[in-house]
Amino acid sequence: MSILYDAGVLIAAERNDRQVWADHRARLELGVVPATTSPVVAQVSRSPRQVQLRRFLRGCHVAGFAPEQSHEVGALLGRVGAADVVDAHVMIAAAEAAATVLTSDADDLRHLSRFRRSGPAAAFAAWREMGTASTVRETMCCSTLRLGARRAAWFRCRSDW
Repeated sequence: MSILYDAGVLIAAERNDRQVWADHRARLELGVVPATTSPVVAQVSRSPRQVQLRRFLRGCHVAGFAPEQSHEVGALLGRVGAADVVDAHVMIAAAEAAATVLTSDADDLRHLSRFRRSGPAAAFAAWREMGTASTVRETMCCSTLRLGARRAAWFRCRSDW
């Protein structure tokens, strides 16, 4: 199981959201190295003073925007009639890596995925802030991974799994 972070997770990490940091740490302890894309980093990165963001990214694989993906991203945006290159690239990168995207705009990515003509489908998990705390709904189940009680508390398992 691989996870790809969209901009919302990186913004929350920069704001020092404890739940995002705890979930990130749990993934790393389990040997799951989350990924993100260089366009997402460019969208979020505004200053070298964003120390928390840079620290968070040290535990991530940052996938580049490959030249061969340019045409696929452009064609997808043309079919959809949209202009968000970052979302289109995230959707394509997630599909290629068979990763679940942890995002704050799952509806936009699902809309894009309907217009993709070939290749595997990407999965999306919603992330959103609720007051001062955040909640993460993952598509991995704690009992399947046989996590210890301490680690299981860091993940939010869906009741239908």
